[in-house]
Amino acid sequence: MALVRDATAAPSMHNAQPWRFQYSRRNRVFHLRADLRGALPHTDPVLRALHIGCGAALMNLRVAVAHEGWQATTRVLPDPSDPMLLATVTLTGPLGDKDDPAALYPAVHTRHTSRYPFAEAEIPMSVRTALVDAADQEHVSLSFASGWHLQSVLDLAREGEARNLTDAGAAADLDRFTRRADDTRPATEGVPEYAFGPLRRIGKAPMRDFAGGKTVPGRPTADFETSPHLALLTTSRDRPVDWLRTGQAVERVLLRATLAGLSASFVTQALEWHDLRWPLRDPMSGNAYVQMVLRLGYGPPGTRTPRRPVQDVLDIEP
Repeated sequence: MALVRDATAAPSMHNAQPWRFQYSRRNRVFHLRADLRGALPHTDPVLRALHIGCGAALMNLRVAVAHEGWQATTRVLPDPSDPMLLATVTLTGPLGDKDDPAALYPAVHTRHTSRYPFAEAEIPMSVRTALVDAADQEHVSLSFASGWHLQSVLDLAREGEARNLTDAGAAADLDRFTRRADDTRPATEGVPEYAFGPLRRIGKAPMRDFAGGKTVPGRPTADFETSPHLALLTTSRDRPVDWLRTGQAVERVLLRATLAGLSASFVTQALEWHDLRWPLRDPMSGNAYVQMVLRLGYGPPGTRTPRRPVQDVLDIEP
């Protein structure tokens, strides 16, 4: 079904795609469930990143439904006895005058994570304001790190990356969801070698090495930006509902950024370590929990990564 194909264009950590959909024709209801095939047991033990990825897919589904002219009611975590049922989206009738999500649809399949250098160029205030507003529509705060706080976030990301490169559990999660050129596994998930991006020669952009510190023959090096633009998405609490809100906010921000000509990548290294996550926050902010860090800028569009076939993630009921 085209709507689910649109939903699964969403990003997820290591492109693990931790979602599954059920659709009831009779009730015109989509059920979004967590798919533990996409869980990262060491890197994401409490399933926070899983919820964020599923929230991003939920946002894409909402956008696609509106694009098709449907009004929908979305409920997150509708059944306390079934925590793996993350959301329901019920098609309730023709779309009314309010079609805000539909305007984001052109970016659904052109948004890709870019692991390339960005230009040393400012992001106009009007664009920054639009991204702040996009996050706010999902009840999540977005702010751009600057000054000493930016340097602190960069230092924490670098520390997280260093730990990941020497930690056996993190390496196992990464190895499971990366694909080398000679890999014989089906290319339906994970980050393939062609999407690793170049190795950083100089610059301060906090890039993950998807090769895990190993040599990739023919992989280029590049100079990355010295003053990266990092946006932090934060919530006042740290519950599964907040993680789902964050995922929807992340995707809404990324779609809006794509339409504005921006590229983006994820900076999650420090978020993967409990003792590094708390210091990420700006103590001047009233929000206590950093849920996501995005690197934004003007640069090459990202590389498309594989997705599971729709028939592998969708069950249709009469």
